[in-house]
Parts: sequence; C-alpha cells; structure tokens
Amino acid sequence: MGLLKKYFNQTRKPEGRLGKLMISGMNSGHAKLTDWGFTKLPEIPVENAVDLGCGGGRSVSLLLETFPESHVTGVDYSILSVDKAKSYNRDKINEGRCTVFQGDVSSLDLPNETFDLATAFETIYFWPGLDRCFKQVADILRPGGYFMICNESEGTDASSLKYEKIIEGMKIYTAPEIESALKTAGFSDVKTYHHSSKPWICVLSRK
Repeated sequence: MGLLKKYFNQTRKPEGRLGKLMISGMNSGHAKLTDWGFTKLPEIPVENAVDLGCGGGRSVSLLLETFPESHVTGVDYSILSVDKAKSYNRDKINEGRCTVFQGDVSSLDLPNETFDLATAFETIYFWPGLDRCFKQVADILRPGGYFMICNESEGTDASSLKYEKIIEGMKIYTAPEIESALKTAGFSDVKTYHHSSKPWICVLSRK
C-alpha cells in the first residue's frame, strides 16, 4: 500500500504518525460541512447531546455553543481522535459540560433514552451495518429526539465514490439508503437536505 493510500485509510480509524496528521486536519477540513449541517437543525430544547464519530472535537464544541445549557458527549472509535477532542474541548470538560470517550457505535455504552440530539458528521461511511448502528442510536435517544447525519457525498458523485476503492471498509450511502435504514431502526419524519452546489447531504430524522 502506497503512502498516500495509507494516509487516506487513516480516515477510518486514525492511528500512529499518519493518524495524527489526519486528525490535525479534520476540524478545518470538515468545518464547512459541519457549519452547513447546523443550519438545518430545528430550534429544539437540548439537555443532552451526543456527537458520534467526533473526530477532532470541533462539532462537539459547536454543540456546546449552540445549546449553552446542554451537556455534550463525544464518542469516537480512535483513541487519537478522543485525545484530540478532549484537548479541543478541555475547558468545557473541566466545567463538567462535556465528556469524551472511546466507543463503538455498533455497541454504544450509553444509557437508553438519555439524549435529545445525536449527530454524525462524515462518519457513517465506516459504521459496521447501518441498521444495527442506527438502532443503537435510536435506543439512546429520548422519544422525540433527533438524529442528524451529514456527509460530503450523496453516494452518486464519481469524485467521491473513487474513495471507496482507496479506503478499506468505506461505503458511501445514497440518501434513499440512509433514509430506509433510519426507518428500519425506528426513526420517522426523515428529511434529506441537499446542498445547492456541492454533493453534500444532511439527513434529519426523529425518534
């Protein structure tokens, strides 16, 4: 495997020196998508939010800022990402408003019916089976809670699909595939937003 391919494969679970390089660019690299996704959130009361696949921690920070009375939990499969997200949100962690830990979305170690909002930015490509993982998300959400997914690819653009051949274990889903898996997991009111000029999608659903 060439060096460039090894680097791109760090998007799945950053590890080692190349993983640190990948994480260092995650917050800035995903910033525009994340900011766009936040514009699609309805005005809802949020006491507890969770960001699944929190990466470098910027999306956790935005949740804390958007919902100033909330507690926000960040979860990531990569310990390097957990360390970066903890560093990025150190002040809020010290204030008791934020928790970040290593976890697997296919088997979430979180209490059921606890969260008002769950978010997932640029991460479901690597989740081991959407039906199973979305059911895990549904279990931790309170009735009426929201789940927001934001991807830079809608699963049909050739420029993004080429990464499926480069990155091991990556699957880029179309909006209908995501919507179907959400409904199977028990979500309703599923709505997909498409960016006006980019192949980005934001899928918002409610338990």
